[in-house]
Amino acid sequence: MNDFAANGTIRYIDGVKRIHYDGYWIKVYDPPEDSLRDKRRLIEALTRRLFNHVEHGINIPGKRLKEARQAFEAETDPERRRVKGAMLAGALFNRATDIFTKLVDLQAEGVDVEHDSALMRECGQCLQESLALGKMVHHISGDEGIDELWGEPFRAFSIPIEAFYESRYIKISQTLRDIDRISDFMVATFSGLSLFAGIEALIRELCEAAKVKCETLRTDHDIFNIWANFVVASEHLCAFEPQVPPGAGPELRQLAQDGHQLILQGEELISYVTRARVPMPKSTREYFDRCERYARCARLSHASAA
Repeated sequence: MNDFAANGTIRYIDGVKRIHYDGYWIKVYDPPEDSLRDKRRLIEALTRRLFNHVEHGINIPGKRLKEARQAFEAETDPERRRVKGAMLAGALFNRATDIFTKLVDLQAEGVDVEHDSALMRECGQCLQESLALGKMVHHISGDEGIDELWGEPFRAFSIPIEAFYESRYIKISQTLRDIDRISDFMVATFSGLSLFAGIEALIRELCEAAKVKCETLRTDHDIFNIWANFVVASEHLCAFEPQVPPGAGPELRQLAQDGHQLILQGEELISYVTRARVPMPKSTREYFDRCERYARCARLSHASAA
């Protein structure tokens, strides 16, 4: 239901407040007040989400910032320097959160905290430097960086909370688009093959559950049903077995095995982008390439069998 609505248009659809971006009507959540306390809560939530989606070992406490910087600056091996840069980014990020937490505590005690105070400036500088180093950080899959996630806390720090919420809807619409694209590519790859008869319905089930999960905050009262639907749809797709006919030769069995592996990779990719709520263009592009290569092999196999 986009009926050519302008981006930013808000409507109530089936009793739910939604905002339109690029063909998608996304569930709207009212932002909290734009106070230091609420910004701290938002940044803490974004911090937890960030470290859940990036490689292990980089969640370095802010009090070890000096050690992390020395380790990074002394490293000359490019691969090790990349890892230590990611660790430094984590330490900078946590230092910024530490400062912000103390500022909020002071404010709670009645101390006026100016937005241009030295500590606020240091907090912003730590976040900005961590954002620059965030390009060295890999997604938990190890396949690509996910620096868009890394930049979210800095945006939450530097702009009003309401503006931050609005920016998230744009990213969610881009993610919903990619969930649709990945699902469509999977259907186009497998739906015409007798080995994978019935797979389209399972892919579509996951696609719809993933899009609902992507737009839903964990604090939503419907999250229990929405998360359960998403997990079950993922399990249904992963449990699918190719329908290999009795007496099939090794070439057909290999085709079935390779296709099943590709389906599992597609489910994993949809899960990654859904949970992160940002696109993963490199992983998506590489997955499409693998699907195209597999489709060519499948066509050749059917042509030789005929």
